Amino acid sequence: MARQIESDARPRIPLSKERVLKAAVALADEEGIEALSMRRLADELGVKAMSLYNHVANKDDLLDGIVDAAYGEIVVPSADADWKIQIREIAISAHEALLRHPWASGLQMRQRPGLARLRYGDALLGCFRNAGFSKDLTYHAYHIIESYILGFTFQVLSYQNVDMEQFTDIAASFMRGEFLAEYPHFTEHVRQHMEPELAHDDVNAYELGLDLLLDGLERLRDAD
Repeated sequence: MARQIESDARPRIPLSKERVLKAAVALADEEGIEALSMRRLADELGVKAMSLYNHVANKDDLLDGIVDAAYGEIVVPSADADWKIQIREIAISAHEALLRHPWASGLQMRQRPGLARLRYGDALLGCFRNAGFSKDLTYHAYHIIESYILGFTFQVLSYQNVDMEQFTDIAASFMRGEFLAEYPHFTEHVRQHMEPELAHDDVNAYELGLDLLLDGLERLRDAD
């Protein structure tokens, strides 16, 4: 009984916006964004749902906050580095952050940008402008890199959700050669998926594509 009284007497950690967002991110990471509700979050924090509204205005405000928390994990490099190195670091860090929080990439377009999202966007735009890209070319380059980050991330997340038993059954039909005559190149590609250690050959596909984009954008800048 004394131990119970002592436990109950311990001061509770005060509720704060930071604590609310941290718990919301953890819940979304573990159970998916569909599991995140104000009531469920309150249960996780051990408080009443109404107390959350002292720190977030509503569900949309909560979603704004956790998206910005995810973008806050993206590394913004020193402006002293070469522009390609800076963009590589930002893009790789963004890809890794969005993979850690699979719900974030699907929410980032519908949420109001927070300070971290603005910081990320401004840094990426600045990389191009400071490297001598024109205003118009910077506009397109920014959207090209953003689309690549999000598109590649969506693809990886989609593969992670594939039913491997179903995929194996489909791939097996190609491995038996049923489609080889009509679709030889796609069959070869499917076989590479079945033997990834042979297909990848230590090449990081994300970074390879990123380098190709940056080289192409550099040529456009020099010809502008």
